[in-house]
Amino acid sequence: MQGASMKLVVTIPAYNEEKTIAKVIKEIPKKIRGINSIEIIVIDDGSTDNTAKIAEEAGAIVLKHHGNRGLAAAFKTGLDAALERGADIIVNTDADFQYNQKQIPELIKPILEKKADIVLGSRFKGWIEEMPLSKRLGNKLVTKVVSFVSGYRISDAQTGFRAFTREAALRMNILSDYTYTQETLLIAAEYKFKVAEVPVEFRKRADRSRLISSIWGYAKKVALTILLAYLSYHPLKFFLSIGGVLILAGLLAGLRVLFHYLATGLVGPYLPTALLSALLLILGFEVVIIGLVAEIVKFNRKVEEEILYRLKKK
Repeated sequence: MQGASMKLVVTIPAYNEEKTIAKVIKEIPKKIRGINSIEIIVIDDGSTDNTAKIAEEAGAIVLKHHGNRGLAAAFKTGLDAALERGADIIVNTDADFQYNQKQIPELIKPILEKKADIVLGSRFKGWIEEMPLSKRLGNKLVTKVVSFVSGYRISDAQTGFRAFTREAALRMNILSDYTYTQETLLIAAEYKFKVAEVPVEFRKRADRSRLISSIWGYAKKVALTILLAYLSYHPLKFFLSIGGVLILAGLLAGLRVLFHYLATGLVGPYLPTALLSALLLILGFEVVIIGLVAEIVKFNRKVEEEILYRLKKK
């Protein structure tokens, strides 16, 4: 890959980041070994300050959202724009100057060496200037959940500093309207992309996070994002597990009734248990049927995603 003409596009979702956006842009290296062309795209997500103007003055291409649509939407806009501009590698970073952009060469190195399709800049493997204990514990908990459901052994699923090959970016059809960080890893697992991590620096933020106004609110939204994403890619496995548990519980409850009936010829005092057994079995089979229907929906969605992939590739 290093021998070919390579274009890097750095995408920066931004919302009211006029104090830091210029510093982020200016810190991005102008030359990187193995890269022939570097472009910077700032996605202004409905900022009410001078973020867009300052980004343009600093040399970035600026795309504007009419109104604040959220991080996931800004990420999708940036990814699509980078693909349209012929990016071979896409780096996504934050606009708050917490990540060290001088580390971009290290971030894309596994891609240039064909060792990875997606590279995560891990704060927990690197150096963290400051991170509140609640946020640190929350990040680690979410990372463990994402690692479990995706099958990747990673240390930082929440990082906003990550790199994608063009092929991986073409497959990133984000469904969430809140954040993209966890869902991209579930998509990566679905298409069996190679994921690597490199240690990165994480600086103290000067002011309050735009994304996380409440730890508990953020946790609920992330949990819902992971659940919906997992359901999208593994519906049969999810519903079959629940349906299987219900059917097993119904069979175990029914065995007690059956043994009593064989011994006495009567259901008698076990009538409530018999009704419970029947209810559990009916619910279990209904859940399995829902899983089968959801799997058909998934198949149809995958056909649509394949069509979209081919259109984007052209």
